[in-house]
Amino acid sequence: MSHQPSVISTVVVDHLDPTQVDDITQLLDNATEFDGVRPLSEHAWLHLRSGESGLHIIAFSDDHGVHGNGHSHIVGYAHMDVTDLVEGASAELVVAPESRNSGVGHALVEQALKLSPDGRLRLWAHGLTSGVQSLADSLGFVLSRSLWQMRRSLFAPLPPAQIPAGVSIRAFDPATDIDGILAVNARAFADLPDQGNWTKADILTRLKESWFNADGFFIAVDSHTDAIIGFHWTKVHGSGGHGSDHSHEAIGEVYVLAVDPVNRVPGLGRALSALGLTYLRSLGLRQAMLYVDSSNERAITLYESMKFVHWDTDVMYRRAVH
Repeated sequence: MSHQPSVISTVVVDHLDPTQVDDITQLLDNATEFDGVRPLSEHAWLHLRSGESGLHIIAFSDDHGVHGNGHSHIVGYAHMDVTDLVEGASAELVVAPESRNSGVGHALVEQALKLSPDGRLRLWAHGLTSGVQSLADSLGFVLSRSLWQMRRSLFAPLPPAQIPAGVSIRAFDPATDIDGILAVNARAFADLPDQGNWTKADILTRLKESWFNADGFFIAVDSHTDAIIGFHWTKVHGSGGHGSDHSHEAIGEVYVLAVDPVNRVPGLGRALSALGLTYLRSLGLRQAMLYVDSSNERAITLYESMKFVHWDTDVMYRRAVH
């Protein structure tokens, strides 16, 4: 018979001790075996495994020592990130299979809402399951996006960056390029408001992040008019001496790749992709990743031609400030 805790308590810590890491890891393993999918993203999992600083929400049942370990039984966990001032706080969570439908998920989300600096919260889940959908519905969250994560090895051969005629490539200049970047971004992502609605403040916020490196921000301009017609902004997650404060192995990301649909130049997206991947490989990185909306068939076709493969699917639920 499934164990149903009668009282759920939650605690928030900014650093996990080794025992907590082991207990939560066991919880994740049990959930993975039960569901057939890892409940946390790699990013959150690596934060958990290292016990890094951050916001970790742990849910306990009221039965002490039920497994002979002398402490409360962990029945749920949420990893929370409150650092994105643009999109708002986000959380990922897992509930022990034997403790589902008993209020654990509600308790974790309610605690996450309390921790959100402005009341906004995005909930990420791996796969669109009935349990996740039911929890989201009950708390007033709506499905906002479905994203593919794609990956490729940087050890595998990279295509040459064949720059189209009439196009020049240069590094990003924050003093002169922000308005042009925003214009291209808005047109390229007109159907994806989370991305297409970026403002100057959004760009400036990202430029202050520890991972930002102008060397990895490639600008394509019309050689005759010097107008910006595309860009590739790369990012590095993790360690490796590239400006990140994470402690796990670094991985490169195609952060934003945009080509102006009004001034579209055939082959520009592929050339910008190749330039960015070559740059990421030059840093000694072994893998590159990217996120792409599952409905963006044009982009998926491009990335597949660049030897990216579908790695995982994330779904995001959002609840705005009321």
